[in-house]
Amino acid sequence: MRRILVAGNWKMNGSKTSIGHLLGGIVSGLAQVSDVDVLVCPPFPYLAQVQGLLVGTNVALGAQNASEHPPGAFTGEVAVEMLTDFGCEYVIVGHSERRALYGETDAQVAHKFETVQSAGLTPILCLGETLEERESGVTETVVARQLDAVLERVGVKAIADAVVAYEPVWAIGTGRTASPDQAQAVHAFIRARVAGHDTQVAQALRILYGGSVKGGNAQELFGKQDIDGGLIGGASLQADDFLAICHAAH
Repeated sequence: MRRILVAGNWKMNGSKTSIGHLLGGIVSGLAQVSDVDVLVCPPFPYLAQVQGLLVGTNVALGAQNASEHPPGAFTGEVAVEMLTDFGCEYVIVGHSERRALYGETDAQVAHKFETVQSAGLTPILCLGETLEERESGVTETVVARQLDAVLERVGVKAIADAVVAYEPVWAIGTGRTASPDQAQAVHAFIRARVAGHDTQVAQALRILYGGSVKGGNAQELFGKQDIDGGLIGGASLQADDFLAICHAAH
């Protein structure tokens, strides 16, 4: 039985004050939720603050990105060793905004996946298509290409120690959401593609949905056979909204 994971991706948002209030609300509101894994991924400058606030809680800490390179002359980058130093357990890899805005290629994402995992961290591998790609009927082709780049570099066994997140780019921050059936279809496709390499790995793999998940649609989405939680953007910035999703998963 795969446990639901609800992961908050705060993106480039927050301040010392707002994060204190946000986490206070989240932690207190999760007191009665024991069967859902919860994760928050703050911006890099707030990792130390969040690490301290999460001591003694069941909320895990993650990062939004990491360099594929070892420590060295890479101005502005953050090495995986730095993330482990602050108690991070997860790292988001290949988010659509990293691919679209910063030109991360499938090969670079696969390299990052390998680097993150080699440091003992759990990659959250993001896959997804643009609106143009969906309307052109190539969703599965795009998702398969992104997934295969990682499988070819690290092998299917490495996927057993990772999380995958399907995020239709056209549904991120737009208010549009893939219908539960549309999301389930792509999740099932991802699981089947992994199963083509190893059925046991595929059955145990947690696949999250990311794309305007809210308290009102979370229960129906998470009720689908192959949807194992959510990678939450905007709704993770308000404690009540994030808790509504966590309670829907519960």
